[in-house]
Amino acid sequence: MFDTVLIANRGEIALRIQRACRGLGLRTVVVYSEADREASYVAQADQALCIGPAAPGHSYLNQSAILFAAEVSGAQAIHPGYGFLSENAGFAERVERAGRTFIGPSAACIRTMGDKVAAKRAMRRAGVPCVPGPDGSLPEDPAEILGLAREIGFPVIVKAAGGGGGRGMRVVHDEAALPEAMSLTREEARRAFGNPEVYIEKFLLHPRHVEIQVLADSHGHAIWLGSRDCSLQRRHQKVIEEAPAIGIDEALLAEVGERCAAACRQIGYCGVGTFEFLYEQGAFYFIEMNTRLQVEHPVTEMTTGIDIVQQQLRVARGERLALTQADVRCEGHAIECRINAENPDTFAPSPGRISGWQLPGGFGVRVDSHASAGYRVPPYYDSMIAKLIVQGRTREDALDRMRLALAEMRVEGISTNVPLHREILRDAGFAAGGVDIHHLERWLQQRSDS
Repeated sequence: MFDTVLIANRGEIALRIQRACRGLGLRTVVVYSEADREASYVAQADQALCIGPAAPGHSYLNQSAILFAAEVSGAQAIHPGYGFLSENAGFAERVERAGRTFIGPSAACIRTMGDKVAAKRAMRRAGVPCVPGPDGSLPEDPAEILGLAREIGFPVIVKAAGGGGGRGMRVVHDEAALPEAMSLTREEARRAFGNPEVYIEKFLLHPRHVEIQVLADSHGHAIWLGSRDCSLQRRHQKVIEEAPAIGIDEALLAEVGERCAAACRQIGYCGVGTFEFLYEQGAFYFIEMNTRLQVEHPVTEMTTGIDIVQQQLRVARGERLALTQADVRCEGHAIECRINAENPDTFAPSPGRISGWQLPGGFGVRVDSHASAGYRVPPYYDSMIAKLIVQGRTREDALDRMRLALAEMRVEGISTNVPLHREILRDAGFAAGGVDIHHLERWLQQRSDS
């Protein structure tokens, strides 16, 4: 049990966690870099400690500084949010060794699921469907690797075992390109993730990106909280997410969801997590599991009525899940637009001071943001400044509500991608639903050509 939580993150997710803690009567300690000194959530915390300069390596990624802040503040638990140290098994171990609670799964689970090869092996054992391809390390002999690729069938994709965030992957369309792709991906993996191991699997041509949100306690209980569709991506980065994923047979979805919950029980998972799948031609293919809270969790909260962050805190305190699978009811449809401080045409970051800030409101509209008029967006971190979420009775209702919300939203002083979202919401393909993960890239290319 704990009564004080140190929030080892920044921006909107730091505020989101702070609000969840308050709702449970928990004290909050916020750590911040010099660049985030003026952020609203810093002033609202019960205690705030500066842990270093703006550069993440000297602040939000500085494990020793965060652990020292927990010690001097008396915080018994650390919530890592998403990004930064949220999926760092070594940090989770250091937190536990310091006698504190890491609000997330065990280091062993993080390590298993963070290694894409090990994760695939674990999921196959649990009966979760995976993308065709070997779930072991690749042989050293190039001829044997080529044989595996032929067995899978081209095109294949070469991926870094320790990769993520859209990095460390290359699509290979024919045999001649395989050796170079292997070499380049291994080197990129070594430099970016400190792990040169790569694997290959079938490259699906027109899949959707569908997720299953799970919640598990330390007493062997696990449930799944419906589905999300996160197919609208640019360079493997999500732009718009929605819940539920439409046009998928409910019986199939329930079968996969139950297997995900069973996999959590099998590996001893505790906390929130997300199973990510590619979905094509009526079949699910597991690609990875995120062992943390995700950016897009609000669309699941809006459709299930479950405060996922509070549930995460409760199970970290050792509580049993108060929910059973029968209690999970998904109602209506929710859509989330990630609002970034960036040029809507070139996607170049646009840091600076926000001079005007007008947020939409009304029934079924939610905005998660730490920004406001006068806030200076720093150039050192991810460019997301807000998440605009709406819920409607149907997907069509939600699309209409999002169009109105985007029309109301005004951010002045910096460039944002709000105009881009307004355009996307007018796209007939997206409005029809069920687009594949390449849809936005094709749409952007057509827009630039016209």
